[in-house]
Amino acid sequence: MTVAEPLRAPLPETDAYVNLSLLDGGSFMGDLSRLHAGVTDGTFRMYNWAFYVSHQGRHILWDLGLDEDRSCYTPWVNQFMLEHVNHVGPRRSIVQQLRERGVEAGQIDTVLFSHAHWDHSRPIRDEFPNATAYFGPGTKEGCSPGHMVDPSLQWDGRFFDPERFTERWGELEGPWVEFGPFEKALDYFGNGSFWVIHAPGHMAGNLCAAARLEGGAWVLLGSDCCHSRELLDGTCDIAQFCVPGLGKMSLHTDLVAAKDTIAKIRILEQELGFHVALAHDAGWMKVGKDQVLMSLLDEHMKTAAKERIPKEEIP
Repeated sequence: MTVAEPLRAPLPETDAYVNLSLLDGGSFMGDLSRLHAGVTDGTFRMYNWAFYVSHQGRHILWDLGLDEDRSCYTPWVNQFMLEHVNHVGPRRSIVQQLRERGVEAGQIDTVLFSHAHWDHSRPIRDEFPNATAYFGPGTKEGCSPGHMVDPSLQWDGRFFDPERFTERWGELEGPWVEFGPFEKALDYFGNGSFWVIHAPGHMAGNLCAAARLEGGAWVLLGSDCCHSRELLDGTCDIAQFCVPGLGKMSLHTDLVAAKDTIAKIRILEQELGFHVALAHDAGWMKVGKDQVLMSLLDEHMKTAAKERIPKEEIP
């Protein structure tokens, strides 16, 4: 099926900007055959990037990556994911990485989850006691009631159980307006500096975000809209594979919508000059030529990008 060419709305005119930095969110061993069509095997280290956003006294996290503490995860995740992927948390915890930036965990007021999958989302109450978590529209419907009602469900009832939830959270409610080729985006701070974008395809409530940096450059936090640079460039196609009892599937619940979202991200990059940081892509770090994206790294990660990540080692 051919994906229709997206329409384009003009980008907002603003002088406002956010401070943005990349956080190491750990890694696990991925299967390339689940990402790229036509690949029969090949494991690789799949990094998880999270991001810290600050603006006018606000302290926000975009995703959390992984934690080695398996109690953070549901029985389904422990059985079907963690038993197989050899996940590791970051060498320096998210809390430590924030402290190195002069930010204490108690100052984090919001955690924006791009989506509810285990390698992006986990309960926040203990780590970030003053924060409220937010998911995209449709997440509650797609993920409730969660594992406390039925342990065979992957979704975390600490968020999604309507009666026994433990987390302070909600769904973003808009108002939603056009942003470039995307139909629904939220001007998060109300001044055009940071946009949370409805990005259908990967799973219910999936989001990406656009951040304007000082000097005017735009960074697109692509989350899992796309799992690799090759898929974004179009040099590889999204893999479909068979799962016993479930049949043919891909890493996206709606493949047509996912391809449409990827096409829109290409427009932001190729026509509007955005710098794209996907949640699992380390290619730009290995090359080191995109100075806007490289500016998001602290000294530890700059060293890791040069010395360890090219060898698929833990940062």
